[in-house]
Amino acid sequence: MRTNSTAVSFVPLTSFMRGLSLVFIFAQLFVFSQIEAQAPKYSNEFLSIGVGARGLAMSKAQVASVNDVTSAYWNPAGLTGIGDNLQVSAQHAEYFAGIAKYDYVIVGTKIDESSAVALSMIRFGVDDIPNTTQLIDQNGQVNYDRITTFSAADYAFLLSYAKRIGEKGLTLGGNAKVIYRQVGDMARAWGFGIDVGAQYKFGKWQVGAVGRDITSTFNSWKYSLDSKTIAVFQATNNEIPKNGLEVTLPKLSLGIGRKFVIKEKIGIMPELNIDISTDGKRNVLIPGDPFSIDPNLGLELSYQSIFYIRGGIGNVQRIEAEVGNYNEYTFQPNIGVGVTIKELLSIDYALTDIGDQSVALYSNVFSLKLALNRKS
Repeated sequence: MRTNSTAVSFVPLTSFMRGLSLVFIFAQLFVFSQIEAQAPKYSNEFLSIGVGARGLAMSKAQVASVNDVTSAYWNPAGLTGIGDNLQVSAQHAEYFAGIAKYDYVIVGTKIDESSAVALSMIRFGVDDIPNTTQLIDQNGQVNYDRITTFSAADYAFLLSYAKRIGEKGLTLGGNAKVIYRQVGDMARAWGFGIDVGAQYKFGKWQVGAVGRDITSTFNSWKYSLDSKTIAVFQATNNEIPKNGLEVTLPKLSLGIGRKFVIKEKIGIMPELNIDISTDGKRNVLIPGDPFSIDPNLGLELSYQSIFYIRGGIGNVQRIEAEVGNYNEYTFQPNIGVGVTIKELLSIDYALTDIGDQSVALYSNVFSLKLALNRKS
């Protein structure tokens, strides 16, 4: 009987954990300082939807295993896995029966044997919203010709960098992101934030960590309402918005996964992620104040690295029962498939939702990834 053993050096893993601890402690300092400022709990939530049908099908369990251009969103440290290629990934999705549009495009390339960069653009918006503030004219008559339309859209631009440290499987990465949010001509905001990530591989095991908005992300809102709109707001007892800051507090995501190979053709990759939010008690599996814990479990089945079947469970929420002293729990299942054609084109599909399965309709999400080989 022959057995295979793998000798693993734990020095890089120790460095990884030390670095992770420093990131987490650094984030905590900002957490408690910002809690006193009563930061909104769901600021910049469009950046929590996710990108790519693979990640959505696996219920966002991507922190440890992602290794392509979509790493710019999930974990920038994974960008070093894109190989000596220029990779492009894009997606268009619609939610709420087509009312909301969600798009992204990411371009990434390897700088050298140990580092890579990527540039991303993400947009979530609702277009053609009727503006009825001027529906009634100066004579008190309803005039539908006075109805105009506007868009409410959120944009994020990410510049990502990743570098492999040594030869022991440790990679580090980071994002510098600019946020732009606009509500017609009435309001706009600019923001800036930083994410950091790490991945470590030993044998067939993979671990990862991402600190999002580690310094807190500040959106500076500026409102420009005309006198007629202000008059309508006052007549209808609506609050007049004021210029101010909106703060997104840090979030820590941890992941672990392992690749199993069956008969050299079939691969199975399970991954478990744990999201730790710091903005107060959330309705997740383990709520707390200020830390709440939200687990996500994903699974990918592959055949010859060509065909893929994926699934995942996440978004576990607790619902208080109307009678009795117990709670009910809901969760969000997701499924998807994918195909890779000659290692050049990947087409992925996910049947997913942005809420739990009982609230919003599921959406069909397709994403593409194209690899362009460099010519030497």
